[in-house]
Amino acid sequence: MGFFKKLKEKFVEEPMDKAVEESIQKEESKTIESDDADRDEGFTENLEGETETENEEELESVEETEGIDEHLEEFDETEDDENQEGQPHDPEEVEDKEASIASKFKTGLAKTRNSFTSKINDLVARYRTVDEDFFEELEEVLISADVGVNAVMEMIDELQMEVKRRNIKDTRQVKEVISEKLVELYYGDEDQGEVEELKMNPDGLTIYLFVGVNGVGKTTTIGKLAHQLKADGKKVTLAAGDTFRAGAIDQLDVWGQRAGVNVVKHSEGSDPAAVIYDGIQSAKSKKADVLICDTAGRLQNKVNLMNELAKVKRVIEREVPGAPHEVLLVLDATTGQNAMSQAKTFAESTDVSGIVLTKLDGTAKGGIVLAIRNELDIPVKLVGLGEKVSDLETFDPHAFVYGLFADMIEEEDDET
Repeated sequence: MGFFKKLKEKFVEEPMDKAVEESIQKEESKTIESDDADRDEGFTENLEGETETENEEELESVEETEGIDEHLEEFDETEDDENQEGQPHDPEEVEDKEASIASKFKTGLAKTRNSFTSKINDLVARYRTVDEDFFEELEEVLISADVGVNAVMEMIDELQMEVKRRNIKDTRQVKEVISEKLVELYYGDEDQGEVEELKMNPDGLTIYLFVGVNGVGKTTTIGKLAHQLKADGKKVTLAAGDTFRAGAIDQLDVWGQRAGVNVVKHSEGSDPAAVIYDGIQSAKSKKADVLICDTAGRLQNKVNLMNELAKVKRVIEREVPGAPHEVLLVLDATTGQNAMSQAKTFAESTDVSGIVLTKLDGTAKGGIVLAIRNELDIPVKLVGLGEKVSDLETFDPHAFVYGLFADMIEEEDDET
């Protein structure tokens, strides 16, 4: 069975309802028309700590706080529809969930797909046979999608070998092989098909530690995750450990209030480790299932920040053996290779266990997902595919590739 056929059977068993299809098309249209600059939450820091404005942190706080209401309106609209029991058990519910995930990835990756697919189709149209020139241009297409130079070189080598093995001559047949290799590139030598969910502590309190520079959507992601965990029946506590940035505590507090979860906070400038300690004690006393810890993200004081994070981590380890159960690094997909640089910096200084990639719907270079996984060997755990509370999704490489090749997959199906 062809790989496109497998993806279609996995995610789109039944033809989509016309109303759903129209809804997806409208969302894609909005996504394509929206300017990347409108989605930027004030991220202007680079690894050397340079800023484009002297008052960046104050501006960032105002912009993020003003945007909270847009996200939080979704709480009231979705709360009654959430499955309070967590994961679906009925096979039909599982199929419906997979179809929903597929449509979200299709909509969320509209910018990347429209850029990537058009270039692939153009390449296939210009070459009748698979030769060295074809692979050289394909290499440029993949690099332009931010898949990463090292990852692309590895993929091209494997693709050439696979084309020879299958004796593929027609360039149209290469599209399907490319999709296969993208999935293999993500998984590497690991068992394919396993979606890496967030770890949960079966014996008590689960602690997630969020790290990342200012402006990448860290606090917003924490709010969305808190809402989703509560909808799954979990009791959640938030710890406002970002005591450095003006407005960060208030921002997290607003998210907590609207999500209906407990927020532990101190005054601005307090010791973050003390906040996290109190958060742990509060979570224990309230018999919470999950504690989510926010942290500061100022890279201009890199040494101080990393020492601070190390101290926070020691407190967590001391109070809850085996914790934190996830150290999640939040990156902004729209910053491209700058996100890769941030990932390397944090990976060197903290034990990052997973990546949260925000604003994937706001970039035409979604290949950064594969670059991060390939170069750093850190799994992408969550991705932001939109601005709604429900648009934070567990990353599924097969759904990701489906989102990239959805148009080609449907064309293939029409032809057969």
